[in-house]
Order: sequence, then structure tokens, then C-alpha cells
Amino acid sequence: MDSASAKSAAPVLNGSPNASLFGATLGFFIGFGAVALFGATAGKFKDAMQLSPYLVGYLVAIPMLTGSLLRIPFGAWVDTTGGKKPFLLLLLLSLLGMSGLYGVLLTLYPNHLTASHYPLILLLGALAGCGIATFSVGIGQISYWFPQERQGWALGAYAGFGNTAPALATIGLPAVTMYWGLSTAYLISAAILIVGILLYSILGKNAWYFQLLRKGYQPDEARVIAKQKGQEIFPRGSAIQALTTAATTWRMWPLVILYFTTFGGFLALTAWFPTFWKAYYGVNLATAVSLTAGFSLLTSLIRVAGGIWADRMGGERVAIMALVSLLLGALIVAFSSFFAATIVGALLMAIGMGVNNAAVFKLVPRYVEHSVGGAAGWVGGLGAFGGFAVPPLLGWFATVEGTAGYARGFLVYVGLAFLCLVLAWFLRASQPRAKRASA
Repeated sequence: MDSASAKSAAPVLNGSPNASLFGATLGFFIGFGAVALFGATAGKFKDAMQLSPYLVGYLVAIPMLTGSLLRIPFGAWVDTTGGKKPFLLLLLLSLLGMSGLYGVLLTLYPNHLTASHYPLILLLGALAGCGIATFSVGIGQISYWFPQERQGWALGAYAGFGNTAPALATIGLPAVTMYWGLSTAYLISAAILIVGILLYSILGKNAWYFQLLRKGYQPDEARVIAKQKGQEIFPRGSAIQALTTAATTWRMWPLVILYFTTFGGFLALTAWFPTFWKAYYGVNLATAVSLTAGFSLLTSLIRVAGGIWADRMGGERVAIMALVSLLLGALIVAFSSFFAATIVGALLMAIGMGVNNAAVFKLVPRYVEHSVGGAAGWVGGLGAFGGFAVPPLLGWFATVEGTAGYARGFLVYVGLAFLCLVLAWFLRASQPRAKRASA
């Protein structure tokens, strides 16, 4: 079959960019939201199994560890299949974990759940965390659907709306647990995952190029037809090649550091802020949770606007502006002793983090256009490790300096923001003048 006959055959292709964006966003939202239940209820497992704070720390971290590490290989897998298979597999693994946790709670909690069950809970938590790894898969899948000039908006909408799931789950969880019990909360989460899997299997479509490969077209033929339909970005090579190509593209590594600071830093603060508000200002738990949920929602939703701004003004320029906001906000929080001023600082940090996250993934398809999935895996996976690396540093300040250390710990973000500003400026300066003007 040559390219002429491929055109005349008029293959039937399914889906559209916007419909596929909706399907991937819904799948990521549900996969991420279900896992939020596990971390929020870790205290229940602690009490039942009489765990030390050290073991509880591992329990809370394990879903984020798998959710981060699996982003790398599963993101690269997108470059060979288009995304639907790895996305569904991750959601099914998450469902296995959540269903297992429901079974454990239904049969053992609270009186028969002991420390001997800790490895099992750890394993099930690791499986539940697979839902978080859908992020990099969706990034690659959507990137192949949209042209370059709409990448910022599409990826910003995907990540922005999808990342609201943990905050919404945190708000709704206490009522579910209070009225229906812990095991019922896990049953509801498992049921929502099942609905999400069914909806994604219908709505989540691979880009036209991958559909054509599945129909038996050769890569060159598929590329010609997909280009005629508007697809601009195409993969090259296997999953291993995708990871290698991305890793040897030097501009990807500054993006990893930027994402480590603002997405990993965002994950760190969603875990740290409840402790910060209670310890530094003495607010009650409900207020601390509400302030943290507000921070999380703003960081997530502003990412949508950040993607639009990155399309219009260029990813590097928007990243620089966002990092200035993060820097100013972190300085305010680090040195303020006034509640209202600290809230303003936290809002500036939220805006900076959300907008920079959008700018980073506007740049991923631009810098690594032939290995978007591989690059999304590296950036998303390694970047999320900020969620593990930053909290111990914040805790160290509090240990050394006492109550004041809860505020001084935000100097960590001041240093990271300054480093990222240098890197973002370098990325912009390294672009040819013509590209810089159009970016």
C-alpha cells in the first residue's frame, strides 16, 4: 500500500483532539483522586496497627513513590502505542490496590488489623499509587493530538483540572468517613475507579498516527495521512529509544529541575501546609485543611490559564514570570509573622507553581518533539520527587529553630526559585532569535 492508495482508502479514524483531551483528563482526575484517600486515612492505619511515625511516613509516601517512578517507563510507552494501553493498565492496577484495601478494611479493621499486616498494606498502597502515574501517559497522549500553538492550553487544562482531584477528595473525605465508615469510603473510591476506567476506555483515543499503525499502515504512510488531518508531532523509535532520545536532549534537564521545584514543591506543600498552619499560627485542624485545600485548588486551576499564557507569550517567558511570583511569595512566608500576609505569600506561591507547571509542559513537546512521551516521563517522574525531597528540609528548619523554623523553612523555596529563574533565563537566551521572538 503506497501513500496514494492510503489516501484513497479513506481509513475510518475515531476521536478528536478535544474529545480525547476530555477523556484523558477525566481518567487522570479519577486515578489521582482515588489515591488521595490513602494518604488522608494513614492515621487510621497507624492507630489500628500501632505504627511508629517512621513507618507511617513510608505508608504515606509509597503511593507517591510508585506514582512517580512509573511515570518514566509508562510515559515512554506512549511513544510506541499512543497512550491508551498504558493508561488503562495503570488504572486497573490502581483499582486492584484500592479493592484490596477495601477487602482488608472490611475483614480486619480495626480489631484484627495488626503490625504483621503492614507489608500487605504497603503493597496495596503502592498499587493504588499507579493512578498517579497516568499523568505522564496523558501528557504524551494529548501532545500527539494537538498542534504546537495549542499545546499550552491543552496540557494546562489536562493537568490543571486533573490535579484538583486530591483537594476535592480531601474536602469530601471526612464526611464520607464520618457517616459511612472507612471501608465504605474505599468501596466508593473503587466504584468511582471502575466508572473512570469504563469512561476512559470509551473516550480516551490514541492520535490518528497510532490508529493508522494499528490498522496495518506503515509508519511513513501513517505519517502522511495523519499530517493531512492536522497532526504535527510524531514519535521515533521504541520506548527505550524514547527515553534515551529525551535524556540526551540537554534542554529537557532544566525542565526537570523547574518541575521538581513547582510540581514536586506543590506536592510537598499539600502535605506540609496542614502542619505549618497548625504549628506556626495555632489554627484548628478544619482551618488548616481548608487553607491547604484552597492552596491546592488555586495551584491546579491557575495551570489552565498558565497554559493559555504560555501559548500566547512563550513558555520560557511565562516560566520566568511565574518563578518571580514563587520567589516573592516564599520570601513573604519565610519572614512574615502576620497571618494575612502569610496567606498572601501562599497565594503568590500557588500562582507561581501552577503557572510554571503549565509553562514546563508547553516546552516539553517543543524541545523534545520526537520523544514527547519519554520526555514527559522523565520530567513528570523525576520532577515529582520534589514531593519527597522537600518536606525533610522543611522539617529540619522546624527542628533546629523551633516554631520560627516553620516559616524559615520556606527559604528552601527561595533558593529553588532563584536557581530555576537562572535556568529559565538560560533556556530563553539559548534559543535562536527568530524562535525566541515567535515563542
